[in-house]
Amino acid sequence: QVSLQKRDGFHMCGGSILNERFILTAAHCVVDGYGIVARPPELFQVRVGSVDRINGGTLVYIKRIIVHENYGNFLNDVALLELMEPLEWTNTIKPIEMADSEVPSGQKVVVSGWGRLTTGGVTPQHLQWNTLKALTSEECDAAIGWGFDSLICLAHTENNGVCNGDSGGPATYQGKLVGVAGFVINGCGTSNPDGYAKVFYHKEWILENMKTSQ
Repeated sequence: QVSLQKRDGFHMCGGSILNERFILTAAHCVVDGYGIVARPPELFQVRVGSVDRINGGTLVYIKRIIVHENYGNFLNDVALLELMEPLEWTNTIKPIEMADSEVPSGQKVVVSGWGRLTTGGVTPQHLQWNTLKALTSEECDAAIGWGFDSLICLAHTENNGVCNGDSGGPATYQGKLVGVAGFVINGCGTSNPDGYAKVFYHKEWILENMKTSQ
C-alpha cells in the first residue's frame, strides 16, 4: 500500500506495488478532468514503505503514467505508474501478487487506505484497514444497478467502507490483490456496496503494459 501525493505532500490516492518498477492505482486519480489524458508525472510523488502518509518510508517519483484506454463512466478505472528508479525490497516495501481467480461471493476482503473516515471528515495520518464482503456481479446489480464483470463490489455495514482518498488503494483476498478502489454510491459509509476495479479481469492489460517499461 502506497500513498500517491501531489508534490507538496497532499495525499490524493492509494496504490499497490506490483513490481520494482510499477504501481497500480485508479485512473481517476491521475487523469485531467473527465478525459483519459494523464496529468504530467512530475506533479506527483509516491510515499512507499510507511503507514504514515507524512513521515517515514521513502519518496519516489514517477517517470510515466499509463491510463486504461477504455476508462470512462467508472469502468476500467485503472492506471499504472512507472517509477523513475526501481524500488528496493525491504520489510516494509514489497510487491503484492495479483489474484488469478474470482473472489467467491460472501468472502472477506481486506481494504486499506488513508481516506477520510466520514464524508467531509478528516483524513487520517495513519493507514486504516477494514474488512468488507465480496458480492457477485448479480448481487451488485441488484444492490446498486451496476453489475459489470470488470468490477468487484464490496459490501459493508453503515459507517464503514471506503471514502475520498482511498481511491486507487488495494482490496486483498488471501493475501493477493483483487481490487482497486474506484467509487462509492451516494457518499461514504452508506449501506451501498463500494465499487472496485477487478484486478483478475484487468490482469492481461496490466501485464501487457508492464512489459512496455521504458
